[in-house]
Amino acid sequence: MRKKKLSRLLEPGFQLYFVCLALFALASAATDPVLAIVEGVVILVLYIYFRRTNAQRQKEILKYIDNITCNVDVATKDTMINAPLPMVIFRPENDEVIWSNDRFLQLTGEREHLFDTKLSAAVPGFSSRWLMEGKTECPTEVEVSGRRFLVFGHLVRTDEKGAHSFLATTYWVDVTDYSAVREEFYDSRPVCAILVLDNYEELMKGIPDNSKSAILSSIDEKITEWTSPTGGLCCKYDRDRYLFFFEERYLKELQEGKYAVLDAVRSVLNPRDMPATLSIGMGRDADTLQELFQYAALSVEMALSRGGDQVVIKNKFNFEFYGGRSKELEKRTKVKSRVMANALGELIADASHVFVMGHKFPDLDCIGAASGVCAMARKKGTPVFVIKDPSPNPASDMVAHLGELPEYRDVFISPQDAMIRADTQSLLVVVDTNRPEQTLSEDLLLSCNKVAVIDHHRRAATYIADAALNFHEPYASSASELVTELLQYLLEPADLLRTEAEALLAGMVLDTKQFTMRTGSRTFEAAAFLRRAGADTADVRKLFQNDLEGTIAKYDIIQNARMYREGVAVAVVDHLVGRVTAAQAADELLNISGIDASFVLFPDAERVIISARSMGDTNVQVILEKLGGGGNAAAAGGQIPGSIDQVARDLLSAIDQYFEEDD
Repeated sequence: MRKKKLSRLLEPGFQLYFVCLALFALASAATDPVLAIVEGVVILVLYIYFRRTNAQRQKEILKYIDNITCNVDVATKDTMINAPLPMVIFRPENDEVIWSNDRFLQLTGEREHLFDTKLSAAVPGFSSRWLMEGKTECPTEVEVSGRRFLVFGHLVRTDEKGAHSFLATTYWVDVTDYSAVREEFYDSRPVCAILVLDNYEELMKGIPDNSKSAILSSIDEKITEWTSPTGGLCCKYDRDRYLFFFEERYLKELQEGKYAVLDAVRSVLNPRDMPATLSIGMGRDADTLQELFQYAALSVEMALSRGGDQVVIKNKFNFEFYGGRSKELEKRTKVKSRVMANALGELIADASHVFVMGHKFPDLDCIGAASGVCAMARKKGTPVFVIKDPSPNPASDMVAHLGELPEYRDVFISPQDAMIRADTQSLLVVVDTNRPEQTLSEDLLLSCNKVAVIDHHRRAATYIADAALNFHEPYASSASELVTELLQYLLEPADLLRTEAEALLAGMVLDTKQFTMRTGSRTFEAAAFLRRAGADTADVRKLFQNDLEGTIAKYDIIQNARMYREGVAVAVVDHLVGRVTAAQAADELLNISGIDASFVLFPDAERVIISARSMGDTNVQVILEKLGGGGNAAAAGGQIPGSIDQVARDLLSAIDQYFEEDD
């Protein structure tokens, strides 16, 4: 049947020509019958000759094609059997082996055929899913008999008994030596670490020289004991800094050991029983040693800005955080505050406009800090504008109070208006956040050449880089406290409006939970300055009053709370509630005996809002950071995309991971 079809394809189409000749012969018969007869005889002879020669030609062509096909089949079979690569043909839907060459049999250790067996049985762990997905290369290397292979293949569709099925042909390329060289290359890449004794000044203050030497000697011993097993190079290049180079193969071991040097150094105490703390910044996956050192420097800066006593690793793309669960220690010196105040005063004086911007959904701490910056700009005589969030937020009442003052007429503007007013000499002051995506307007942040950041939250992997001024102190109770410290060096209490002082005090009251959490001596000094400036504590307290509906909603959330682990309460709400109400419910849960940390979750469109609070050793910032949130050890939050059930499961998993790592 196939030969007949092929014959028709090979037969020239001369029939039309013979028909035309016959028609001409018939036309000639009307005028000259003899000529018509001669023409008919000639046409008949030509047709007979054509048929004979065409039949002979078809036989020769078919014979030639048969010879070629036979040779190709022989060559194909010989190539498959004697191929230099292991080959196997199987059915991907059930892993049934159809055929394999001798090299594949040697690879699997089989002496005979693999027919009627499963490929996954001969090669444990092998999956053909990638073939069904249309790929021609296995995404992972396959290990067989101690060797590693890259597997290439393709699918062929077949019809058997009226049903469609597939056959997969795979080729196995041995890349064992290449993989070994590649792994050795990655394992032997250098890692640069900078170790900083982050509380050196507090540790050494007021103790004898012999005690200082003993403490430093003990710390050196702990660090040397930790670094020696890696065979790396560790040297001290400053009184409180160490440089450590080692191969990347040891990094996993250090991680599995949970960076025991942190606990080891913390066991060193000075005569006043103050523990030494260490911050480590590591750089890896860099193209040059210079870039590697820059990564390590950025990492240790990140570790210090997050409170110290932790490890931060930076690669080409992001940061990784380890530790950081201890409480931040208050820095006693105010030298940095004075230097920052003078620098910020100069930036404000030199600016054409000052724009103040906080985070999305601003709270009283955010607006309080913004009002303090407005007082600085007013003192310097520089026009100042505050970026306003048009949506309802916890600070709406305070914004309304400030807006009634003559000094704040036309001060609150939209991000769009700020973009129009901004020029090359404008200064943008970001308060109460250090993450670009959390600001009210990222476009305005990118548009301003000079940016100053004042924040107390722990720095996350994404932060505002290249700021002209960065006053970032994670030990501080609030952004309002930091701004108040700056105000003490730039103006007198009489220069601060009473409403501004109350806004700053309200921000401190909010973040310290009525001065019961995250407070230090400098917190009360800042509050005393605000009190001298005219802040009325009674008026501040009124700002925290709730209406009856909000109070009922708050206690409804508390009623739904459940204890998940010892000391941890989780309240999952399946409907939208006010963010302020949720935050207050999380605060209220801490008043219950036996609860050390609380989490409140509720859905908001296609995301879930989380408010977390802690009053003890549980660091809620570390927990929520795993979900994409942030904050500080005592108060954190997040806006996590997904369903309420999924986010709740992820939160419980993050809590479990936190306590498992702590064990």
